[in-house]
Amino acid sequence: MEAKTKLKRTPLYQSHIDLGGKMVDFAGWEMPVQYSTLLEEHLAVRNNVGIFDISHMGQLIVSGASSQKFLNYLLTNDVSKLNVGDAQYTLMCNEQGGVIDDLYVYYIEDDKYLLIINASRTDVDLSHILYVLNSYPEKSKVCIDFLKNAGAVAVQGPKAVDVIQTIINSPSIDGAQVNTPLELKKNQIGKFNFNGEPIYISRTGYTGEDGFELFSSGKSIVQFWEQVFGQRERFQIKPAGLGARDTLRLEACYPLYGNELDEQTTPFEAGLKIFVSLEKGEFVGRKALMKSTEIKRRCIAFKMIEKTPPPRHGYFVWSDTVQDKPIGAVTSGTHSPMLGIGIGMAYVLTEFSPAGTKLNIEIRGKKYPAELVKKPFYKKS
Repeated sequence: MEAKTKLKRTPLYQSHIDLGGKMVDFAGWEMPVQYSTLLEEHLAVRNNVGIFDISHMGQLIVSGASSQKFLNYLLTNDVSKLNVGDAQYTLMCNEQGGVIDDLYVYYIEDDKYLLIINASRTDVDLSHILYVLNSYPEKSKVCIDFLKNAGAVAVQGPKAVDVIQTIINSPSIDGAQVNTPLELKKNQIGKFNFNGEPIYISRTGYTGEDGFELFSSGKSIVQFWEQVFGQRERFQIKPAGLGARDTLRLEACYPLYGNELDEQTTPFEAGLKIFVSLEKGEFVGRKALMKSTEIKRRCIAFKMIEKTPPPRHGYFVWSDTVQDKPIGAVTSGTHSPMLGIGIGMAYVLTEFSPAGTKLNIEIRGKKYPAELVKKPFYKKS
């Protein structure tokens, strides 16, 4: 009998157990899918505040005199536009223009960047980055450091600012120069002192709400988590698991690697052209993307017209006008707590991608009417 691979655990594993988290295997990590109910956790983030363990995501430091030039060659977005304390969403492509991963780059100090990469892609990403670096002309001026035993949490929702201010209310010591974390603007990051240890706080998230993501040692993240739950009753804080994280990101139409993105999909097909800087000069995948003039399929958002079972990954998408074969397939789908109806994203043939197009989603062998809508489904007012 083949032995089971032991799952990795984040520094907050015991905290999840103590809170009654239902643990599942996610990309080789033992993570909480939920603590109470998915609906309760989803609405807590939309209406109040929720906290997520995101320590399973990879943390990578890229530093050195040529770090900016290297990252600009490695990634699709223009890293040279970042000032210290700024962050940007970007993609890492192969030579064919397919997406190896989507990630965030934070310019944390002079010639020093923090990359946050998907847990499911950590090994692939590291292998690719080192492969590209090996043939890079200025590789001696670039240092790659994968942070082991690091921790990270996301505090998201309308009251996230109140929670952060209660625990960390001091000036930054590097990164964006602010008097408190609350002064950070969207896509900014600062380095702060927390119990004598450095902690990076960014105004970023994966929920469509205002909020913060914090990166530090596993020890500091556990201490921060404990202090947050010391304020649990005051701010009605709820821990949130992978289930709510998925429904929240889907309402905001944020892509998930392995669903909307993979190595056979280009950023243009995924609707992420804004994060590709073709004019900045050469980067991995640029030549192929320059030739991507004809896009045969696009990632679209749809909502069901009537109450139905929830659409799910892999379900076929049909047209009202073309009946002989599907025009695409669902990549992500769920019942939206905010809209009260089924929603999803899918890849469909480009001619069927204009907003307002009538579709049918095949759910359990039956076709249900749906409509193609503009992204996102939910946007904070």
